[in-house]
Amino acid sequence: MRRDTLFGAALPGCARLCTRRSPNTPPPGANDWSCRPSAAHPRPVVLVHGTLANERLNGDVLSPLLHNNGYCVFTFNYGGPELFVNKGVWSIQGSTDTLRTFVDQVLTATGADQVDLVGHSQGGMVPRYYLKYLSGAAKVHTLVGLGPTNHGGTVSGFTPLLDYLHLLGAVSDVDSIVCDACSQQLAGSDFLADLNAGGDTVPGVHYTVIASKYDELASPYTNDFLSGPDVTNITLQDGCAIDLSGHVELVFRPRALTLVLNALDPAHPKPVPCLYVPFTG
Repeated sequence: MRRDTLFGAALPGCARLCTRRSPNTPPPGANDWSCRPSAAHPRPVVLVHGTLANERLNGDVLSPLLHNNGYCVFTFNYGGPELFVNKGVWSIQGSTDTLRTFVDQVLTATGADQVDLVGHSQGGMVPRYYLKYLSGAAKVHTLVGLGPTNHGGTVSGFTPLLDYLHLLGAVSDVDSIVCDACSQQLAGSDFLADLNAGGDTVPGVHYTVIASKYDELASPYTNDFLSGPDVTNITLQDGCAIDLSGHVELVFRPRALTLVLNALDPAHPKPVPCLYVPFTG
């Protein structure tokens, strides 16, 4: 069975195996530095993981799906010590420097002029700082955010998220003691006020946001959405009320990930499945 057919079954087992045993190992299909983008998919795709996650946890389903659909896929870790399981906890500004360096490495290796970025949670919002303040817009064609914390989450929202990750065995108590990025993502933070000042977007970049009504972090879930030109905001449940995916599940479930494929290649859209996904929050 190909990895891109696993979708829903991948979440519980992968959370334990991928984060505990190999948090610094790229997911299947990622980081083939000899990969050259095709005419059909001329831009490499860089996956940006979320808070308290890592490249393997967030990419274990999405990376092979993209690879099997003909993309050059690249992943990396940011915002935490190498030996820590849970990354994305240091300041977002510092993490953005890591993203900038990695994008440059991908462009040099592949010979491409631009990349597409797909990020979950903080990983859908860190690129916006890169685009706005680190001259990233010239190097990025499309940014796709899965539950991105663009306008902030709530303290009460982080609590069920942490509980869920603990249940999956994906979060270590030691690793999650300090999380500067968590406070930066709270609605009303100085960081978000600075990031969103003067508008949510920058010219020349195509934006897609995929949000769920059942996102535990965002309250309301429309806090994920962006305003501005060349923005497509998608509510996961539009046309499929039985998909109750929460924040974490957006990187594993077939409906959300097919929407990612269509955002990256809007000229050749794939049928978007509607499958029952129970609410786990």
